[in-house]
Amino acid sequence: MIKKIFFLILFAPSIINCSGSNDNNVDIPVPNQPAEFTTKDATEAIDAFNLNFYNKDMQLYYTTSDKRGVAAIWTQAIYWDMVMNAYKRTKNEKYLKLIDDIYQGGYNKYDKYNWNNDVEWFIYDDIMWWVISLARAYEITKDQKYLDLSISGFKRVWEGSPVVGDTGSYDPVNGGMYWGWKDDQRGKTACINYPTVVAAMTLYNITKEPSYLNKAKEIFSWSQDKLFDAKDGKVGDHKYKEEPTNWTTQVYNQATCIGAAVMLYKETGDKMYLNDAILATDYTKNTMSGKDGILPFKTGIEQGIYTAIFAQYVIRLIEDCNQPQYNEWLRYNINKGWANKDKRNLTYKNFNVPCPTGILEVYDVSGCPALMQVISPK
Repeated sequence: MIKKIFFLILFAPSIINCSGSNDNNVDIPVPNQPAEFTTKDATEAIDAFNLNFYNKDMQLYYTTSDKRGVAAIWTQAIYWDMVMNAYKRTKNEKYLKLIDDIYQGGYNKYDKYNWNNDVEWFIYDDIMWWVISLARAYEITKDQKYLDLSISGFKRVWEGSPVVGDTGSYDPVNGGMYWGWKDDQRGKTACINYPTVVAAMTLYNITKEPSYLNKAKEIFSWSQDKLFDAKDGKVGDHKYKEEPTNWTTQVYNQATCIGAAVMLYKETGDKMYLNDAILATDYTKNTMSGKDGILPFKTGIEQGIYTAIFAQYVIRLIEDCNQPQYNEWLRYNINKGWANKDKRNLTYKNFNVPCPTGILEVYDVSGCPALMQVISPK
């Protein structure tokens, strides 16, 4: 409910911002000396994350480390991605079981993934994050239920729902994807447009259905025209009607732009996509990060998760496009964050400071363990 109220306020016509705008990117002296992290550390990090935040009964993640609340619906898909990455890294069966358990938790909590329930699924991007993760779960397990739900979720976002009464996120006249179906949600945000490209390409890679590829190309083209600064690689937060693009930057918007570009490059071989992915990554590293190279973070509602999303997509540029030049930078971030872990092996969104003691929010401790599942030790 917090996110819903937050976004309804946020989407006043001239102040649309998919994720808030409170910067807290400060450089603070590091009291703990970093060392090179290991594969054992990566496992300890994800296990500590799950120990402190995973609700075994609900099979979803708590909001806080004192085991209260339920984390926001869209972020549950990101934590699910982290578990999938832990399984791909380790091949440990406990993570494979957790993949199915988390699916079941979402099934029970979110009306059996009934995309027509506009109380549970009240915004398009909430659905699309799950569409992507469901498709990834299918790629790992080949369990048809994941693919069926991913396909139906994508269709619901693109075309709308006769039950809800909306006409879909896609704008066939002016292009791009709307953030929501209500009057105060009709901005076109990066957080729905680039994930739509990622979802379409993931489904295309599975099904080889040409319409997914065509949709991905179209939405990416619109996004690069309206939301991407081709001079420096900056991704804008949103475009509302005829108003100028809002150029507030968010790490997760940089991330999904990178992921979308990489997937299109892999399929088409068109260097334009690769160049955009590199430009967006360089902007994140050289402009958005602190002067010492530490990834930025924000302090708004649910914003601590942005680095976890960045991890998901920057690794695709590194591995799928042979761009290893980013490994040293990301290992440096991991080493800083891990050196500042607490006694619970939890890390904080500001990698430059010791993890605060006491109660922590799940969003704020996800970044370092997410990076550790995909970036290999030196």
